[in-house]
Amino acid sequence: MGDDPERLYRLDGVAHITGVINDELRRCISSMRRQQGMRLDERYVSYLQMAGLYHLARLNDRWFRLDELLVSAFVERWHPEMHTFHMPFRECTITLQDVAHQLGLPVDGHYVSGCLTDFHVYIQGGRPAWQWFQELLGVLPPPSQIQKFAVNCSWFQETFGECPEGADEATVRRFARAYIMMLLGTQLFADKSGNRIHIRWLPYVARLEEMGGYSWGSAALAWLYRCMCQEANRHVVKLAGPLQLLQPSASPSRPSCRSA
Repeated sequence: MGDDPERLYRLDGVAHITGVINDELRRCISSMRRQQGMRLDERYVSYLQMAGLYHLARLNDRWFRLDELLVSAFVERWHPEMHTFHMPFRECTITLQDVAHQLGLPVDGHYVSGCLTDFHVYIQGGRPAWQWFQELLGVLPPPSQIQKFAVNCSWFQETFGECPEGADEATVRRFARAYIMMLLGTQLFADKSGNRIHIRWLPYVARLEEMGGYSWGSAALAWLYRCMCQEANRHVVKLAGPLQLLQPSASPSRPSCRSA
């Protein structure tokens, strides 16, 4: 499928990093994982518990440094066709059980779905997305902070970083929505920019009482698999996705890779 018969290619014809590993002995992929910079206010707890994201929020308050060399080694052993790591001792992978145990996310319930392009046409019967954003969060970001249908993380942190003392319940609810959007965009579904929050989460934060009925664990695992398949490309140099699921996989005291 590729130009060099001796090089390892994926089924889609993209060169896998393993095929050139001897040419890039010091290859290290840089992480774009960003810490969620908004304070976990006690007034958000009931909403986070309702959404099934409280454990994830608590983990965010305990930041750890990602071992990029270690994670890069995992990427080199990733097989996109099987979604497994090809290890010397066996095939193994990250499972829903790992997601549930490490991140405390619900793995049962409705599937998380949506359209990444032109999604605004499909939400609320074609309702203008930014009008809905203002109704749910009470404010609109300036044009300089918007990248199509994503908002810069820095704006979220500056605008919703601290919920005012004595705020009424409607205000707390708006800040909780912003916190959850930031949590989803930085800890579970981050892209390689590491600095954008997509507003496709509006339909979910609009109904906070129903968020816990979705399988956020399944969605996070699917996103991790997708990111790993992209990162196995020899030309990709940045990591994205819920990478905290990878690092404990290599710790003898916290094994999480399951035999495939």
